[in-house]
Amino acid sequence: MTTNQFSSLFSAFWADLRDPGLLWQIAALAFCMVAGWGLARLLRLAFTTREVRLRVVRFGVESFTSVLSPVMVLLLILVVKPILAQWQQVNLLRVAIPLAASFAVIRFAFYVMRRIFVRSGGQAGKVLQTFEKVFATVVWCGVALYILGIWPEMVQLLEDVVVPAGRYKISVWTILQAALSVFVTLLLALWAGAALEERVMRVDTVHSSLRVVTARMGRAVLILIAVLLSLSLVGIDLTVLSVFGGALGVGIGLGLQKIVSSYVSGFVILLERSLAIGDMVAVDKYYGKVTQINTRYTILQGLDGVESVIPNEMLISGAVQNYSLTDRILRLSSSLTVAYETDIEELLPALEQAAAGIDRVLKNPPPAAVLAKFGADGFEIEIGFWISDPENGRMSVVSDVNRAFWRMLQARDVQVPYPQREVRVLNEVKT
Repeated sequence: MTTNQFSSLFSAFWADLRDPGLLWQIAALAFCMVAGWGLARLLRLAFTTREVRLRVVRFGVESFTSVLSPVMVLLLILVVKPILAQWQQVNLLRVAIPLAASFAVIRFAFYVMRRIFVRSGGQAGKVLQTFEKVFATVVWCGVALYILGIWPEMVQLLEDVVVPAGRYKISVWTILQAALSVFVTLLLALWAGAALEERVMRVDTVHSSLRVVTARMGRAVLILIAVLLSLSLVGIDLTVLSVFGGALGVGIGLGLQKIVSSYVSGFVILLERSLAIGDMVAVDKYYGKVTQINTRYTILQGLDGVESVIPNEMLISGAVQNYSLTDRILRLSSSLTVAYETDIEELLPALEQAAAGIDRVLKNPPPAAVLAKFGADGFEIEIGFWISDPENGRMSVVSDVNRAFWRMLQARDVQVPYPQREVRVLNEVKT
């Protein structure tokens, strides 16, 4: 009965081509397409023009616009088909249903994959574009087999072809179903994880480290649930995972110590908030701004633009200098030597005033100039000052301060001594 139903779909549609009532089906199909496109447009406008109170709904709908049109067309065809079937044949609409459904599935799959693998505002890579083309081709081929009535025979052929797996024999159709279930569940888990991460990272009231660890843990839990669910759908007994888990634990203990240590260290860093995105830190010989904190590594962007990938284990086991952990204010200093004939009581306030005139130097706390010691060539003076933007570099502000000192010293005719050496030639031979 099912085979006859499938095989009669295309033949019945072909017979309807000679029926004058086909015009009503064409008109109904055109109405569904136009009305579906219009409803999708109205929904997009409605969800994108509401106030901030609908931000959660708009978060999923604004990027879902490419899927709305085929979904609305499919829904309208499903509503119009039984109504029109009371008066005449609707074989054209029967053919249009799988076509609209396949188009909606393709659009939805593209939407999900781009949400997972393409960053906001980025472009899809060549691998993703190729996969989308292959996926669309497979779906369209399946729809063509369905409409032509070949689908049941194809399924039966795949069920008859078996693959030996130890003591059991598994059909190719079962393998394809298992692969499809695993692919769909993992894809949905990754999609939910990406949506959760994007939503959590927008919550400005929560610390950035807590947002990152919540997003990472949420994605890991969703993937774990998807794997267990897909294994259950395939028919694999989950109790067999106990043996696999023991073997995996031994492998982790022996060969993956560094990797697991970095993963655990990543969660510790995020939970204890010792580092946050935007902090200026120095680790070993690396100095820069924290741009990413991943579960295995942290990326530091140096002031020269070079990015360093630091394993999280180094951030836990070694010493880390954080220039902006609790306070972003950083003290810098400069030193100079002036001649002993200089009036120190007038020079020290002038140096403090010159340093305070630089834009990046903070007025509170103010710069402070002190007489460090009596050197061999003159008074050795140290001037300390504070900045609040270490991410913009330290050498540039030190250079600006030193240039201001030099202009002030020249204006006051202050001598800056330097070592002088007198060379004498003994026992000079006279010619």
